[in-house]
Amino acid sequence: MAASLAQQFGGLKCPPISTVESKKFSTSKNHYSMVLPKRRSVISAAAVAITNAQTRERMKLKEMFEEAYERCRTAPLEGVAFTVDDFHAALDKYDFNSEIGTKVKGTVFNTDANGALVDITAKSSAYLPLREASIHSIKHVEEAGIIPGLREEFVIIGENEADDSLILSLRSIQYDLAWERCRQLQAEDVVVKGKVVGANKGGVVAVVEGLRGFVPFSQISTLIRRLSRVLVNLYQKSTAEELLEKEIPLKFVEVDEEQSRLVLSNRKAMADSQAQLGIGSVVIGTVQSLKPYGAFIDIGGINGLLHVSQISHDRVSDIATVLQPGDTLKVMILSHDRERGRVSLSTKKLEPTPGDMIRNPKLVFEKAEEMAQTFRQRIAQAEAMARADMLRFQPESGLTLSSEGILGPLTSELPAEGLDLSDIPPAED
Repeated sequence: MAASLAQQFGGLKCPPISTVESKKFSTSKNHYSMVLPKRRSVISAAAVAITNAQTRERMKLKEMFEEAYERCRTAPLEGVAFTVDDFHAALDKYDFNSEIGTKVKGTVFNTDANGALVDITAKSSAYLPLREASIHSIKHVEEAGIIPGLREEFVIIGENEADDSLILSLRSIQYDLAWERCRQLQAEDVVVKGKVVGANKGGVVAVVEGLRGFVPFSQISTLIRRLSRVLVNLYQKSTAEELLEKEIPLKFVEVDEEQSRLVLSNRKAMADSQAQLGIGSVVIGTVQSLKPYGAFIDIGGINGLLHVSQISHDRVSDIATVLQPGDTLKVMILSHDRERGRVSLSTKKLEPTPGDMIRNPKLVFEKAEEMAQTFRQRIAQAEAMARADMLRFQPESGLTLSSEGILGPLTSELPAEGLDLSDIPPAED
């Protein structure tokens, strides 16, 4: 048995005692006593061999541990691909705050009629309900651009107790951005377009930047109310009903996110637009309707009249042969009565040559700004000449008219008694 143990652990090349020594035993007592010491020497040799092998193995392990300890002490990250930064990044990716109001990044991986499933690297997927997918009213999340693969920032608004999944929202984030945008537009005092979506006894409700704002009837311009009253008489509708689904120009009066209060004014927006309608300026308008005496043109929420006599230098017998409702064209402001809300327009003054509005309206629109500039210069020159005519016999005023038609200080090059304006042709209307 000892020889077998020596073969197993020490690799000794000795046959088992049972096969070698047993053949040398004899029935005599003396012979048996002579063989016994040899058996003891074999066992001692095997034990020594085993002890030496174990010692070498222990020494080898000790050297390995000492080497590892020294490496950990002097260069702990040597040869390690996963760094401390990678570890922190992994923590940030998989361990986040799931409290309500926390913003998280997520990737949409499935959509249905009721919403979308979002992977936010949590223990379970999160859900984006349809009502929380957009600030606007939609019937499917895809209408808001939410499709599988979309990565977006969401805000946690609740938790589904049935499966411990989180409920997300994009609508809340969009609301915050919309209020911020409205505050910015109010600070810049700009005119915006709002769609009327509702009404009550005090005014109408209009949507601006995705938010519902209130426009009191007192803040709706008299021009729009006058047009609404005409339509009320025609179709037996209320003023508010007639404005439904229509876009009107608006300005911000009050923007209060904490109170969810958004007050708008159409009157201020119209006044601002009208202030920009200078005589001789060119604006783009849309033909609204045709009458025997002219065409009504919408120029940014204000209706102007293009009289039949102001369409072309050539006679226009039938307006429908030149214009049609829905046509877009360039017109020039001839006059503007702000109190009565009336604007007179002209394309006749924009014709490079008489009759172009009938034969080649495209050329008229291409040359509109150039012809309008010429018209404004003629108007300015005519006004200057009128002022100079008043000062012709008043040299003590110290003013005179230059050869370019500019009224300025009297110079030594001009006679002290003033200018002779008899050769100057009269100004056109």
